[in-house]
Amino acid sequence: MHVEGTPSTTPATEQPDAATLAVTRALALLHRPGRAVGRTVLGLTGPPAAGKSTLARHLVDEINRHEGPDTAAYLPLDGFHLSNAQLDRLGLRPRKGAPETFDALGYLALLQRVTADRFHDIYAPDFDRTLDEPVAARHLVRPHTRLVVTEGNYLASPATPWTDARTLLRELWYVDADPTTRDARLLARHTAGGQAETAARHRIDTNDRPNAAQVESTRSTCDWVVRTDAFAPGVEPA
Repeated sequence: MHVEGTPSTTPATEQPDAATLAVTRALALLHRPGRAVGRTVLGLTGPPAAGKSTLARHLVDEINRHEGPDTAAYLPLDGFHLSNAQLDRLGLRPRKGAPETFDALGYLALLQRVTADRFHDIYAPDFDRTLDEPVAARHLVRPHTRLVVTEGNYLASPATPWTDARTLLRELWYVDADPTTRDARLLARHTAGGQAETAARHRIDTNDRPNAAQVESTRSTCDWVVRTDAFAPGVEPA
């Protein structure tokens, strides 16, 4: 099912902003009548710089505020970037961020453990933009965690093992923003990481845009669309 926007029955002056609507929908996943006992995994996908990580962290913070500490946890696909040493070994450094530059099977294995193991702390890696490298065990899923929000570019990909990962998701949302906005965010991200503007522009044109085109082709297969450029002030996507 593919749904976009806010309910048409709500007067325009009373419509909640996109971030608030997303929190409401995520909370409903936890309280849905007849929900099976166990842990719920919510997936967020979308092109680079659409605001996936910002939305994921916002959802986790708000759900924990509503439901109690550690009710929700964050598991980013970016923690499964191959290291720069491995990318250099494979000749893939210029394609960093493309599907083949992730440890997709490692991501799937951790997601499978998250859905099955309710008795142990589970540590999840992250990606450090300052180091430009993945870092181990930055995120934690506790035994009493009921919702895990995972996000990444390729969660709606029709290729394996991404399709196996998708079967573990209760819902998969497509996170989007205007292409001009995404381009500006990418330029700011790459230059903040130390790249010269010309190098950053080359990376966007030769790598980020082709990756985004792959992701955009999966938009219609997602359950819901969230536009981060519709966020109210106070939730600033990056």
